[in-house]
Amino acid sequence: MEISSLDRTYKKVVEEAQDFLPILGTDFVELIVANAKQSAHFFKSAFGFKDLAFSGMETGRKDRVSYVLQQGKIRLVITAPLCPESELWEHIRTHGDGVKAIALWVEDATKAFHETVKRGAKPYLEPKVEEDAFGRVVKSGIHTYGDTVHLFIERHEYHGAFLPGFVAHDSGFGMADCGLLFIDHIVGNVDWGQMNTWCSFYANVMGFAQLISFDDKDISTDYTALMSKVMSNGSGYIKFPINEPAKGKKKSQIEEYIEFYRGAGVQHIAVATEDIVKTVQILRNRGVQFLEVPDSYYTDLVSRVGQIDEEIEVLKSLRILVDRDEQGYLLQLFTKPIVDRPTIFIEIIQRKGATSFGKGNFKALFESIEREQELRGTL
Repeated sequence: MEISSLDRTYKKVVEEAQDFLPILGTDFVELIVANAKQSAHFFKSAFGFKDLAFSGMETGRKDRVSYVLQQGKIRLVITAPLCPESELWEHIRTHGDGVKAIALWVEDATKAFHETVKRGAKPYLEPKVEEDAFGRVVKSGIHTYGDTVHLFIERHEYHGAFLPGFVAHDSGFGMADCGLLFIDHIVGNVDWGQMNTWCSFYANVMGFAQLISFDDKDISTDYTALMSKVMSNGSGYIKFPINEPAKGKKKSQIEEYIEFYRGAGVQHIAVATEDIVKTVQILRNRGVQFLEVPDSYYTDLVSRVGQIDEEIEVLKSLRILVDRDEQGYLLQLFTKPIVDRPTIFIEIIQRKGATSFGKGNFKALFESIEREQELRGTL
């Protein structure tokens, strides 16, 4: 059987990735917000996340409160400060609501810390053992782009709801889930000239390899452009695209993000589903707002991507995008920013064989974003 170029690319990534840091998956993503109770309710009522655990004054924690939510294999930790002295207030003042920690599930958090620091990572959290009646967890952490950090979580000896210091929680409120399964990838935006710096960080410090690269010829419109590289660990479980601005006639979405986030940070979290039509229908019915795509996008869709299982008119009604690579095709759609600043958003993605990132949709996507930027007066 002939090996496709994408198969060769993945084989090359596995060969190049220095797998000194085996990562079992994404353990959780922590967002720092001004009001954790209300933000958690949004994710539960709109996206169908379920209560999992809680930490706050009732559990003896006086500086912050955290609600842990879960859907499929996705865990979100929604955290807010309880006092003005908390370092979390500075994060909110600077960035608004946003992602602070991308926690990675590892076999050995102590080794992960020392191996990455030895290779040049800036320490964030020295290896620390936390215990309660349900067992023990080892945590450590390093800094990455902006104020974002990676936590290493070793939990094979723990059997509690989430982590020590948290208790199982159920508010009594819940909506049906919308079919979200796991985190497909997490995208970071960095400033001018910093993409290669952070790609080198993931390669040299964490043993990742470059999966795909896009330049301003791939990702551009008449007005704006950006560049992007996708870094992946050896197993392919963890994928981090890194974006930076590129020169254009007007301000790009990456420049707008950097301006309002006040620096580098997580731009969006891509979550996987097995039925994007059903997922998007549910989300739209619950008031989640998505970027709009013009009718013209669907005029020659079949000639561009070939035959697909879904009905074009259904995809058109929901504004779902489609792209194909040598492995198959994917369907995707992007929410508008889920916070007041034009920063973080969510991508819904369904892969039907495709291993790429929707290159064929970049132009339509960016033109849609530009229309939103024009409404905001930031284009």
